Amino acid sequence: MIRVLHVLGGLNRGGAETMVMNFYRSMDRNKVQFDFIIHSNSQNDYRKEIEEMGGKIYVFPKFKGYNIMNYRKVWKNFFENHPEYKIIHSHIRSYASLFFPIASKYGLKTIIHSHSTSNGKGFMSIIKYILQKPLANQADYLFACSEEAGRWLYGSKKIKGDNYFLVKNSINVENYKYNENIRNKYRDYLGIKNNIVLGHVGRLSGPKNHKFLLRVFKGVLERNEKSVLLIVGDGDLEDEINKKINELNLEGKVYMLGSRDDINCILQAIDIFLFPSIWEGLPVAVVEAESSGLPCIVSETVTNEVKLLPTLKYLPINKGEDIWIKTVLNTNLSRFKGASEVIKSEGFDIRETSKWLLKFYKSLIC
Repeated sequence: MIRVLHVLGGLNRGGAETMVMNFYRSMDRNKVQFDFIIHSNSQNDYRKEIEEMGGKIYVFPKFKGYNIMNYRKVWKNFFENHPEYKIIHSHIRSYASLFFPIASKYGLKTIIHSHSTSNGKGFMSIIKYILQKPLANQADYLFACSEEAGRWLYGSKKIKGDNYFLVKNSINVENYKYNENIRNKYRDYLGIKNNIVLGHVGRLSGPKNHKFLLRVFKGVLERNEKSVLLIVGDGDLEDEINKKINELNLEGKVYMLGSRDDINCILQAIDIFLFPSIWEGLPVAVVEAESSGLPCIVSETVTNEVKLLPTLKYLPINKGEDIWIKTVLNTNLSRFKGASEVIKSEGFDIRETSKWLLKFYKSLIC
Protein backbone atom coordinates (compact mmCIF):
# COMPACT_ATOMS: atom_id res chain seq x y z
CA MET A 1 0.00 0.00 0.00
CA ILE A 2 1.15 3.54 -0.82
CA ARG A 3 0.91 6.12 2.00
CA VAL A 4 0.75 9.70 0.72
CA LEU A 5 1.54 12.55 3.09
CA HIS A 6 -0.79 15.53 2.53
CA VAL A 7 0.20 18.88 4.07
CA LEU A 8 -2.55 21.34 5.05
CA GLY A 9 -3.11 24.25 7.38
CA GLY A 10 -5.91 22.52 9.28
CA LEU A 11 -8.83 20.13 8.85
CA ASN A 12 -11.68 22.62 8.50
CA ARG A 13 -14.22 22.50 5.66
CA GLY A 14 -12.21 24.84 3.43
CA GLY A 15 -11.75 24.49 -0.31
CA ALA A 16 -8.44 22.63 -0.35
CA GLU A 17 -9.38 20.44 2.61
CA THR A 18 -12.72 19.54 1.04
CA MET A 19 -11.05 18.68 -2.25
CA VAL A 20 -8.53 16.38 -0.53
CA MET A 21 -11.32 14.67 1.40
CA ASN A 22 -13.33 14.15 -1.80
CA PHE A 23 -10.33 12.32 -3.26
CA TYR A 24 -9.69 10.41 -0.04
CA ARG A 25 -13.25 9.06 0.12
CA SER A 26 -13.13 7.94 -3.50
CA MET A 27 -9.74 6.23 -3.39
CA ASP A 28 -9.26 2.48 -3.19
CA ARG A 29 -7.79 2.50 0.30
CA ASN A 30 -6.43 -1.01 -0.17
CA LYS A 31 -4.01 0.58 -2.64
CA VAL A 32 -3.41 4.08 -1.25
CA GLN A 33 -3.82 5.70 2.15
CA PHE A 34 -3.75 9.42 2.94
CA ASP A 35 -1.99 10.72 6.05
CA PHE A 36 -1.93 14.37 7.09
CA ILE A 37 0.43 16.97 8.47
CA ILE A 38 -1.53 19.97 9.73
CA HIS A 39 -0.48 23.23 11.37
CA SER A 40 -3.52 23.89 13.54
CA ASN A 41 -5.30 21.56 15.93
CA SER A 42 -8.21 23.94 16.52
CA GLN A 43 -10.19 23.04 13.39
CA ASN A 44 -10.95 19.36 13.24
CA ASP A 45 -14.06 18.97 11.10
CA TYR A 46 -12.55 15.99 9.28
CA ARG A 47 -10.46 14.40 12.03
CA LYS A 48 -12.93 11.69 13.05
CA GLU A 49 -13.64 10.70 9.45
CA ILE A 50 -9.94 10.54 8.59
CA GLU A 51 -9.15 8.33 11.58
CA GLU A 52 -12.10 6.04 10.77
CA MET A 53 -10.70 5.58 7.26
CA GLY A 54 -7.29 4.66 8.65
CA GLY A 55 -5.50 7.96 8.15
CA LYS A 56 -2.87 9.32 10.53
CA ILE A 57 -2.73 12.99 11.58
CA TYR A 58 0.44 14.78 12.69
CA VAL A 59 0.24 18.29 14.17
CA PHE A 60 3.23 20.52 13.40
CA PRO A 61 4.01 23.96 14.86
CA LYS A 62 2.96 26.93 12.75
CA PHE A 63 5.73 28.63 10.85
CA LYS A 64 6.08 32.16 12.22
CA GLY A 65 9.28 33.37 10.65
CA TYR A 66 11.34 33.62 13.81
CA ASN A 67 11.08 29.84 14.38
CA ILE A 68 12.55 28.88 11.00
CA MET A 69 15.38 26.78 12.46
CA ASN A 70 13.08 24.87 14.79
CA TYR A 71 10.50 24.43 12.01
CA ARG A 72 13.06 22.83 9.72
CA LYS A 73 14.31 20.67 12.58
CA VAL A 74 10.78 19.32 13.17
CA TRP A 75 10.57 18.27 9.52
CA LYS A 76 14.03 16.69 9.57
CA ASN A 77 13.17 14.67 12.68
CA PHE A 78 9.87 13.60 11.14
CA PHE A 79 11.48 12.19 8.01
CA GLU A 80 14.18 10.52 10.11
CA ASN A 81 11.48 8.66 12.02
CA HIS A 82 9.05 8.00 9.16
CA PRO A 83 10.88 6.36 6.26
CA GLU A 84 7.57 4.82 5.13
CA TYR A 85 6.64 7.98 3.23
CA LYS A 86 7.75 8.25 -0.38
CA ILE A 87 5.33 10.98 -1.59
CA ILE A 88 4.52 14.37 -0.06
CA HIS A 89 1.63 16.37 -1.54
CA SER A 90 1.49 19.92 -0.17
CA HIS A 91 -1.55 22.19 -0.38
CA ILE A 92 0.36 24.86 1.52
CA ARG A 93 2.34 27.27 -0.63
CA SER A 94 4.89 29.76 0.73
CA TYR A 95 6.65 27.84 3.52
CA ALA A 96 6.47 24.59 1.58
CA SER A 97 9.74 25.91 0.17
CA LEU A 98 11.26 25.30 3.61
CA PHE A 99 10.40 21.61 3.87
CA PHE A 100 10.52 20.47 0.22
CA PRO A 101 14.36 20.47 0.11
CA ILE A 102 14.35 18.36 3.28
CA ALA A 103 11.78 15.97 1.83
CA SER A 104 13.85 15.60 -1.35
CA LYS A 105 16.97 14.91 0.70
CA TYR A 106 15.14 11.96 2.29
CA GLY A 107 14.07 10.63 -1.09
CA LEU A 108 10.43 11.74 -1.20
CA LYS A 109 8.72 12.77 -4.43
CA THR A 110 7.33 16.28 -3.93
CA ILE A 111 4.03 17.66 -5.26
CA ILE A 112 2.94 21.28 -4.79
CA HIS A 113 -0.74 22.04 -5.42
CA SER A 114 -1.94 25.57 -6.27
CA HIS A 115 -5.45 26.36 -5.03
CA SER A 116 -5.47 30.16 -5.30
CA THR A 117 -4.62 33.17 -7.45
CA SER A 118 -3.55 35.69 -4.79
CA ASN A 119 -1.66 36.12 -1.55
CA GLY A 120 -3.85 39.02 -0.50
CA LYS A 121 -2.44 42.42 0.37
CA GLY A 122 -0.01 43.96 2.81
CA PHE A 123 3.33 42.95 4.29
CA MET A 124 2.44 39.27 4.75
CA SER A 125 1.55 38.92 1.08
CA ILE A 126 5.10 40.03 0.21
CA ILE A 127 6.60 37.47 2.60
CA LYS A 128 4.42 34.73 1.10
CA TYR A 129 5.47 35.73 -2.40
CA ILE A 130 9.16 35.55 -1.51
CA LEU A 131 8.78 32.18 0.21
CA GLN A 132 6.78 30.56 -2.59
CA LYS A 133 8.99 31.81 -5.43
CA PRO A 134 11.33 28.75 -5.39
CA LEU A 135 8.51 26.18 -5.46
CA ALA A 136 8.18 25.94 -9.24
CA ASN A 137 11.79 24.72 -9.36
CA GLN A 138 11.90 22.81 -6.06
CA ALA A 139 8.87 20.55 -6.52
CA ASP A 140 9.06 17.44 -8.66
CA TYR A 141 5.47 17.92 -9.80
CA LEU A 142 3.26 20.98 -10.12
CA PHE A 143 -0.51 20.62 -9.65
CA ALA A 144 -3.18 23.31 -9.99
CA CYS A 145 -6.95 23.39 -9.61
CA SER A 146 -7.26 25.76 -12.60
CA GLU A 147 -5.03 27.07 -15.37
CA GLU A 148 -5.18 30.52 -13.78
CA ALA A 149 -4.05 29.15 -10.40
CA GLY A 150 -1.23 27.29 -12.13
CA ARG A 151 -0.05 30.30 -14.12
CA TRP A 152 -0.16 32.51 -11.01
CA LEU A 153 2.04 30.26 -8.86
CA TYR A 154 4.35 28.66 -11.42
CA GLY A 155 4.45 31.07 -14.39
CA SER A 156 3.38 30.66 -18.02
CA LYS A 157 6.50 28.72 -19.01
CA LYS A 158 6.26 26.14 -16.23
CA ILE A 159 2.65 25.19 -16.94
CA LYS A 160 3.75 24.00 -20.37
CA GLY A 161 6.18 21.54 -18.82
CA ASP A 162 5.82 17.77 -18.59
CA ASN A 163 5.66 17.90 -14.78
CA TYR A 164 2.61 20.21 -14.67
CA PHE A 165 -0.89 18.77 -14.24
CA LEU A 166 -4.33 20.35 -14.05
CA VAL A 167 -6.25 18.48 -11.33
CA LYS A 168 -9.86 19.64 -11.24
CA ASN A 169 -11.70 20.17 -7.96
CA SER A 170 -13.96 17.21 -8.56
CA ILE A 171 -16.99 16.17 -6.51
CA ASN A 172 -19.36 13.25 -6.10
CA VAL A 173 -21.81 14.67 -8.63
CA GLU A 174 -24.64 12.28 -7.76
CA ASN A 175 -24.77 13.62 -4.18
CA TYR A 176 -25.74 17.07 -5.48
CA LYS A 177 -28.34 16.06 -8.04
CA TYR A 178 -31.55 18.05 -7.56
CA ASN A 179 -34.14 16.35 -5.37
CA GLU A 180 -37.55 17.94 -4.82
CA ASN A 181 -38.24 15.93 -1.66
CA ILE A 182 -35.00 17.06 -0.01
CA ARG A 183 -35.76 20.64 -1.05
CA ASN A 184 -39.16 20.61 0.63
CA LYS A 185 -37.82 18.86 3.73
CA TYR A 186 -35.01 21.38 4.26
CA ARG A 187 -37.12 24.42 3.53
CA ASP A 188 -39.57 23.22 6.15
CA TYR A 189 -36.72 22.43 8.55
CA LEU A 190 -35.22 25.91 8.14
CA GLY A 191 -38.60 27.67 8.20
CA ILE A 192 -38.11 29.26 4.76
CA LYS A 193 -40.79 27.42 2.82
CA ASN A 194 -42.43 30.45 1.23
CA ASN A 195 -39.32 32.57 0.64
CA ILE A 196 -36.96 33.41 -2.18
CA VAL A 197 -33.77 31.88 -0.83
CA LEU A 198 -30.33 33.22 -1.69
CA GLY A 199 -27.35 31.16 -0.61
CA HIS A 200 -23.60 31.25 -0.17
CA VAL A 201 -21.10 28.58 0.88
CA GLY A 202 -17.59 29.61 1.88
CA ARG A 203 -15.18 30.18 4.72
CA LEU A 204 -15.88 33.32 6.76
CA SER A 205 -12.72 35.09 5.61
CA GLY A 206 -11.79 38.27 3.76
CA PRO A 207 -11.45 36.85 0.23
CA LYS A 208 -15.06 35.57 0.29
CA ASN A 209 -16.34 39.18 0.50
CA HIS A 210 -19.24 38.60 2.92
CA LYS A 211 -19.84 42.29 3.65
CA PHE A 212 -20.47 42.90 -0.05
CA LEU A 213 -22.77 39.87 -0.06
CA LEU A 214 -24.76 41.32 2.85
CA ARG A 215 -25.12 44.70 1.11
CA VAL A 216 -26.40 42.93 -2.00
CA PHE A 217 -28.91 41.02 0.08
CA LYS A 218 -30.01 44.22 1.84
CA GLY A 219 -30.87 45.72 -1.56
CA VAL A 220 -32.74 42.60 -2.64
CA LEU A 221 -34.69 42.49 0.62
CA GLU A 222 -35.77 46.13 0.24
CA ARG A 223 -37.38 45.19 -3.06
CA ASN A 224 -38.69 41.76 -2.05
CA GLU A 225 -39.46 41.29 1.64
CA LYS A 226 -39.91 37.53 1.16
CA SER A 227 -36.17 37.08 0.60
CA VAL A 228 -33.79 35.29 2.98
CA LEU A 229 -30.06 34.56 2.85
CA LEU A 230 -28.36 31.34 3.95
CA ILE A 231 -24.63 31.57 4.75
CA VAL A 232 -22.81 28.26 5.23
CA GLY A 233 -19.31 28.22 6.70
CA ASP A 234 -17.23 29.27 9.68
CA GLY A 235 -14.06 31.26 10.15
CA ASP A 236 -12.23 34.12 11.79
CA LEU A 237 -14.66 36.82 10.63
CA GLU A 238 -17.79 35.32 12.15
CA ASP A 239 -18.17 38.03 14.82
CA GLU A 240 -17.49 40.78 12.30
CA ILE A 241 -20.09 39.39 9.89
CA ASN A 242 -22.69 39.05 12.65
CA LYS A 243 -22.01 42.68 13.59
CA LYS A 244 -22.61 43.74 9.98
CA ILE A 245 -25.88 41.80 9.93
CA ASN A 246 -27.03 43.81 12.95
CA GLU A 247 -25.85 47.11 11.43
CA LEU A 248 -27.90 46.45 8.29
CA ASN A 249 -30.96 45.35 10.33
CA LEU A 250 -30.95 41.92 8.71
CA GLU A 251 -31.62 39.90 11.85
CA GLY A 252 -34.07 37.11 11.18
CA LYS A 253 -33.44 37.32 7.44
CA VAL A 254 -29.85 36.01 7.35
CA TYR A 255 -29.31 32.45 8.55
CA MET A 256 -25.74 31.77 9.70
CA LEU A 257 -25.63 27.97 9.42
CA GLY A 258 -21.99 27.41 10.38
CA SER A 259 -19.87 24.52 9.16
CA ARG A 260 -22.08 21.73 7.75
CA ASP A 261 -21.72 18.20 6.47
CA ASP A 262 -25.06 18.39 4.60
CA ILE A 263 -24.22 21.11 2.08
CA ASN A 264 -25.62 18.97 -0.73
CA CYS A 265 -29.01 19.13 1.01
CA ILE A 266 -28.75 22.83 1.87
CA LEU A 267 -28.20 23.58 -1.82
CA GLN A 268 -31.53 21.95 -2.63
CA ALA A 269 -33.29 24.55 -0.47
CA ILE A 270 -31.64 27.52 -2.24
CA ASP A 271 -33.02 29.39 -5.26
CA ILE A 272 -29.98 31.47 -6.28
CA PHE A 273 -26.34 30.91 -5.37
CA LEU A 274 -24.17 34.01 -4.83
CA PHE A 275 -20.38 34.02 -4.81
CA PRO A 276 -18.77 37.51 -4.82
CA SER A 277 -15.19 36.44 -4.00
CA ILE A 278 -12.30 38.88 -4.28
CA TRP A 279 -10.06 36.03 -5.51
CA GLU A 280 -10.27 32.27 -5.96
CA GLY A 281 -8.50 29.28 -7.46
CA LEU A 282 -11.34 27.13 -8.71
CA PRO A 283 -14.11 27.19 -6.08
CA VAL A 284 -15.55 23.75 -5.45
CA ALA A 285 -18.59 25.41 -3.83
CA VAL A 286 -19.63 26.78 -7.23
CA VAL A 287 -19.18 23.38 -8.88
CA GLU A 288 -21.41 21.86 -6.18
CA ALA A 289 -24.06 24.55 -6.70
CA GLU A 290 -24.04 24.03 -10.46
CA SER A 291 -24.33 20.27 -9.95
CA SER A 292 -27.63 20.87 -8.18
CA GLY A 293 -28.80 22.92 -11.16
CA LEU A 294 -28.79 26.25 -9.31
CA PRO A 295 -28.52 29.57 -11.13
CA CYS A 296 -25.21 31.05 -9.92
CA ILE A 297 -24.00 34.64 -9.83
CA VAL A 298 -20.26 34.92 -9.24
CA SER A 299 -17.65 37.66 -9.34
CA GLU A 300 -15.58 38.27 -12.45
CA THR A 301 -12.48 37.40 -10.43
CA VAL A 302 -13.52 33.73 -10.50
CA THR A 303 -11.95 31.71 -13.33
CA ASN A 304 -14.09 31.07 -16.42
CA GLU A 305 -13.17 27.40 -16.00
CA VAL A 306 -15.99 27.19 -13.46
CA LYS A 307 -18.67 28.20 -15.98
CA LEU A 308 -20.06 24.74 -16.57
CA LEU A 309 -23.70 25.74 -17.14
CA PRO A 310 -25.17 28.60 -19.21
CA THR A 311 -27.11 29.71 -16.11
CA LEU A 312 -23.91 30.94 -14.37
CA LYS A 313 -23.42 34.72 -14.65
CA TYR A 314 -20.28 36.78 -13.98
CA LEU A 315 -20.54 40.25 -12.46
CA PRO A 316 -17.97 42.85 -11.35
CA ILE A 317 -17.49 43.57 -7.66
CA ASN A 318 -15.77 46.92 -8.13
CA LYS A 319 -18.80 48.80 -9.47
CA GLY A 320 -21.08 48.59 -6.46
CA GLU A 321 -23.95 46.34 -5.47
CA ASP A 322 -26.67 47.67 -7.79
CA ILE A 323 -25.84 45.42 -10.74
CA TRP A 324 -25.87 42.40 -8.42
CA ILE A 325 -29.19 43.41 -6.91
CA LYS A 326 -30.81 43.89 -10.33
CA THR A 327 -29.41 40.60 -11.60
CA VAL A 328 -30.71 38.68 -8.59
CA LEU A 329 -34.18 40.19 -8.98
CA ASN A 330 -34.26 39.32 -12.69
CA THR A 331 -32.87 35.79 -12.39
CA ASN A 332 -35.02 32.88 -13.53
CA LEU A 333 -35.34 30.54 -10.54
CA SER A 334 -35.76 27.38 -12.63
CA ARG A 335 -33.20 24.63 -12.11
CA PHE A 336 -31.05 23.59 -15.05
CA LYS A 337 -32.22 20.15 -16.13
CA GLY A 338 -29.54 17.53 -16.63
CA ALA A 339 -26.96 19.55 -14.69
CA SER A 340 -25.22 16.51 -13.20
CA GLU A 341 -24.61 14.97 -16.62
CA VAL A 342 -23.05 18.22 -17.85
CA ILE A 343 -20.78 18.46 -14.81
CA LYS A 344 -19.59 14.89 -15.34
CA SER A 345 -18.90 15.52 -19.01
CA GLU A 346 -16.76 18.54 -18.08
CA GLY A 347 -14.43 16.30 -16.06
CA PHE A 348 -15.57 17.10 -12.51
CA ASP A 349 -16.66 13.58 -11.55
CA ILE A 350 -14.59 12.55 -8.51
CA ARG A 351 -14.61 8.89 -9.51
CA GLU A 352 -12.74 9.51 -12.75
CA THR A 353 -10.33 12.08 -11.29
CA SER A 354 -9.54 9.75 -8.38
CA LYS A 355 -8.65 6.94 -10.78
CA TRP A 356 -6.19 9.27 -12.49
CA LEU A 357 -4.67 10.40 -9.20
CA LEU A 358 -4.24 6.84 -7.94
CA LYS A 359 -2.51 5.89 -11.20
CA PHE A 360 -0.26 8.95 -10.85
CA TYR A 361 0.76 8.10 -7.27
CA LYS A 362 1.51 4.53 -8.28
CA SER A 363 3.70 5.73 -11.15
CA LEU A 364 5.91 7.58 -8.65
CA ILE A 365 6.62 4.42 -6.65
CA CYS A 366 7.05 1.88 -9.44
